[in-house]
Parts: sequence; C-alpha cells; structure tokens
Amino acid sequence: MTKQSTRNPLLTGMVSVAALLLVSCGEQGSGSSDGDMAAGQDNSVEAIHERVITLDTHVDIHEDMTFDPVYDPGTDTQQQVDLGKMEAGGLDSAFFIVYVGQDVRTPEGYAMAEVKARRKFSAIHRMTEHYPDRIGFANTPDEFDAIAASGRKVAAIGIENGYVIGKNLALIEEYYNMGARYMTLAHNGHNDICDSSGPSARLGDAEEEHGGVSEFGYQVIDEMNRVGMMVDISHVSIKCMLQATEYSKAPVIASHSGVWELSKHRRNLNDEQLKAVGAANGVVQIVGLDDFVKYYPAKQAELDALRADVAMAAGDADWDSGKHAASEQYKAGMEVLDAKYPPATVKDFVDHIDHAVKLIGIDHVGIVSDFDGGGGIQGWDSAAETMNVTAELVARGYSEEDIAKIWSGNTLALWRRVDAVAAGL
Repeated sequence: MTKQSTRNPLLTGMVSVAALLLVSCGEQGSGSSDGDMAAGQDNSVEAIHERVITLDTHVDIHEDMTFDPVYDPGTDTQQQVDLGKMEAGGLDSAFFIVYVGQDVRTPEGYAMAEVKARRKFSAIHRMTEHYPDRIGFANTPDEFDAIAASGRKVAAIGIENGYVIGKNLALIEEYYNMGARYMTLAHNGHNDICDSSGPSARLGDAEEEHGGVSEFGYQVIDEMNRVGMMVDISHVSIKCMLQATEYSKAPVIASHSGVWELSKHRRNLNDEQLKAVGAANGVVQIVGLDDFVKYYPAKQAELDALRADVAMAAGDADWDSGKHAASEQYKAGMEVLDAKYPPATVKDFVDHIDHAVKLIGIDHVGIVSDFDGGGGIQGWDSAAETMNVTAELVARGYSEEDIAKIWSGNTLALWRRVDAVAAGL
C-alpha cells in the first residue's frame, strides 16, 4: 500500500535534517537495512519515513478539542499533536484517547465519567467531520488502509480507564459503536474491573483490592472480546496484567508502556510481562514518555510540587497540562529539573524498542508517544519530530519491512486478530 504525501516541505526539510543527524551518529543494530530494499530505490531516512505508515496508538486530547478554538486541531495549537504537526512530521495516524481520570465509585461518579467520555468521543468525531480532506475516521483496519492510501491522516479511538463504563456492561458495546477499538482496563487508582499499577492515595486505595482482575472484570473482558474491542493492559497491576492476558480470548495490547529492565518505573512491564504479551500474540507499544524511558525516583516529587505551584498560581486546584504546561513559570521550572535530571532522548527510547524486539520478536512491538498526556522525549516532543524515531531505527539497522511493522503493521495485524476472534464468538 502506498500513500500520497501531504507534508509541508519546509517543515519536513527541517525535521529530516535532524533525522539525518541521528542516523550519522547511530549505532548499527542486529538487523539489516538493505536486504529488503529494491535496487535503485531511494533509501534515505526521509524516503523510508514517507513510504512507511506511521501510527501512534495513544494521543490524548483536551476535552475542549473542536469545541474551543484554542484547541482546534486544524490550527497551530500549543498541543503536541494537531493536524499541522502530523503533516509536518509525517505522523500518519493516531488513536485519539477518550480519557477520564479515576474518581469515586458512586452512581454520581459513574454518571459524570460517562458525560466526560461522551464529550471526548464527540470531539474526536467533530475533528474528522470538520476536516474531512485532511483526516478520516477508521472503524476497521480496511478503512484505515483506505484512508491512509488516500493521503489523509487516520483517526481511531481508544478509551483510557474502564471507569467510564461504571458497572454497566452495556456501555462497552455502545462505546464500541461510537468508535472505541481498545479500552485500558484501569488507570491511576483501582476501579471495579481490576487493580491499578498506581493505587490512589486520594481515593483511599490499598496496595491491592481485587488480587488482580475482579469477577466483574472478567465479565468486562468477555464482553470486549465479543464486540471486538482490544483489551489494553497498560496501567494495571502485574497480577491484573498477567491474569487478563491469560484469560482474554483475543490477544491483548499494551497501548503505552515501557521496559522495566531499562527504567524501573512501576508503570513499565517486566520481562515476564513482555513475554506473556508475546506468547498471547499481542503487541506492546513502547512509549516515549520521559519518566518511563529514563526514571529518576526522586524527580517525581519535585515535578509534582512544581505542577501544584503552577496550578495554584493560575488559581486552579489541580494541574491541567493543556492549560498550564505553556506557562513561563512551568517552563522555567522544567529547565531546572532537566538540568538536574537529564531528559530521555530518542536513543534511550529506541533502547526500549530494541530490548522488547530481542525478547519477544519484531511482530509484537509498536511505537507510541502519549503526547498531550505526559509523553515526549528529547528529539520526539511533538508529532512534528516523528521522523527522528524512524531515523534512529534506520541507524540501528532495522530493515524497512521491520520499521513498517513496528510503526503500524503489528498494531493493524493485532486489530484484525481481535476482529477475527469477535467474529468467531
């Protein structure tokens, strides 16, 4: 499949310079970058990046995207991802995220979570309706392929936090019909489905509540399998992750996780977990989130304090990245923290990809940013810098075929496997 180019040539040239610099100083990996390349074909980083379909499986949105001109993705926004940045950096597609943070498990809490979820669903669909010549919405892998081949960007939807269904199993099919193709079982804080990797002190969570997946959680997984919604095991406890991966009739996805062996953040997956996903024929999307790529245990408390101060100075009770991250106070504070704790780079990020590929195989690894939800590393801090990741993969010796798998092929193949299981059920 080929795609038409919609890039801004000036910005693409700027990105490609950085990409070529990365290639010139990269170290060769174990793969071969020329074994599958046709004679006479342009095999520059830019050409490879142009031919490969790039898919980011986790891009957060502001709840006012398409409702507030400040967050309009068709304009040049302060967000890490908008249509212009996707076009400039050659990011062809993304799962835009319906995220609702964990809150109280009461009828009122569930009702509010549903309201917030529906608003984000609407915002994502409004984007594709407002800019149909630039981006289309894919409900199936075949639709995804057709939109990408047309030269437009592709939007899909993932849900982050099963809290949005409350205790109502019927909402799974309803959200599926609204376009959701994966759902993260939990987020920060336990919910009715399973235990989180990060219990919430604010909500009074114990370290463990369900011992992994709850009885209700197994019903949730059954229903997700039935409708064809990928089971996302990022954010959940180790027990929940292993239990869900073994139980699910369809292979699972880790929509945005890192490698524990390289960065011992509790959100990352250890080798046992990585192997479990590979054995289940699932895919682990390696995330370019600074703390997950390069973890400094002491940094989080200082970052939390900075964010609290910035929010307070703005007259708000809680940190909101979309509102506060552009403030001069926050930028100055981050300069101090970055000097003290050097940020992760694209090279550090691809180290995580290398580890996963060597451990579980090229067919089970993908790429994700978590942009506008905390993601971003030095060299890939917005969609406009996406080519730098491809450049580092080329520098490591990955073939174009393997780069295509990591960027999108593996995820689309997983999507088809999950659809096949649903059809069989």
